[in-house]
Amino acid sequence: MEPMGLYIHIPFCRSKCPYCDFYSEPYHSDLAWTYVRRLCQGLEQQPFGRRPVDTIYFGGGTPSLLPSILLERIIQAAGRAFQLAPDTEITLEANPGTLDGTQLRNLRQAGVNRLSLGIQSLQDRELQALGRIHTARQAVEMVEAAYDAGFRNLSGDLMLGIPYQTPETLGETIRTMGKLPLTHLSAYLLKIEPGTPFSHMDIPALCADEDGQADLYLQAVEQLEEEGFAQYEISNFARGGQVSRHNLKYWREVDYLGLGPAAHSSVEGQRFFFPRDLQAFLAGLSLWDHRVPDGPAGGLEETLMLRLRLTEGVTRPLVESLGGSWVLLQKKARPLAGAGLVCLEEDRLALTPQGFLVSNPILAQLTDICP
Repeated sequence: MEPMGLYIHIPFCRSKCPYCDFYSEPYHSDLAWTYVRRLCQGLEQQPFGRRPVDTIYFGGGTPSLLPSILLERIIQAAGRAFQLAPDTEITLEANPGTLDGTQLRNLRQAGVNRLSLGIQSLQDRELQALGRIHTARQAVEMVEAAYDAGFRNLSGDLMLGIPYQTPETLGETIRTMGKLPLTHLSAYLLKIEPGTPFSHMDIPALCADEDGQADLYLQAVEQLEEEGFAQYEISNFARGGQVSRHNLKYWREVDYLGLGPAAHSSVEGQRFFFPRDLQAFLAGLSLWDHRVPDGPAGGLEETLMLRLRLTEGVTRPLVESLGGSWVLLQKKARPLAGAGLVCLEEDRLALTPQGFLVSNPILAQLTDICP
């Protein structure tokens, strides 16, 4: 059985970014210790057997707010609950404004070997508009400090289509990122989610229009490739093959287990999640009683939806093994290939960067072949 991925949600933030829709609560030290005890208890009681695990991902929220001793306790509890591979990828999402050199070294000693830094932009005006607590200079210094602390697998987030961003400022940000010891970048178009502070503000007036956002995305794809970052997923780019092994599990439909409020899982063909409620997660004897079933995992439609996020796309043997008709899929894809939206080969189908921009309607059209 292929090793499983483990996702740990750390639902604490120092302040909430106005565009963020992820579940989080204000950080309090006592509450963080209580939460980590609950996580460790849950790991000890997990009902899936001592399966092999080769990726652990701390997401949030702002996981870098946790003291390294608490992160180490979670990693140790995971090691007791599962068979951790010697080369387990252990990723921590971090805000550049929450760490210093000592904390970085402590994280390395705790077992974290990959950082995902929420840089977003290297233009101070853009960072201020996003409500970030760090400056461009602090972000650059944090990447360099992380490298000095021994991190050789460093990822950065880059937001596209944000307030005040222009092709020129984006180009400057990417050129600067290219000079840093980053091995991975995640580049996301800003999406204004309902219920967030941005949804109650006239943010679109400060951003590029729909065509301008498309141009920014295609600029990022081209410029990142020039800087040595090869695109392997709609929003993800890697240098030297250092892809996110954990996130690939989602897109390749490998089992993953999520712990924490709002965390989702797909294990042994079944999906479930924990509600977005920290107090409910902490209550009761067993946190596993709080799971909410979310239906079966797998099938041709889900495979197409997930695999076509990757530049590798889908192959004929994979589609046919799930009962799909490759001939019918080719027929659906030919007009899209003529428009430059997909790459259609004899035994492989994948979206192009132009196709990624309109992936939802393309996927709706292609999954129409599903029984």
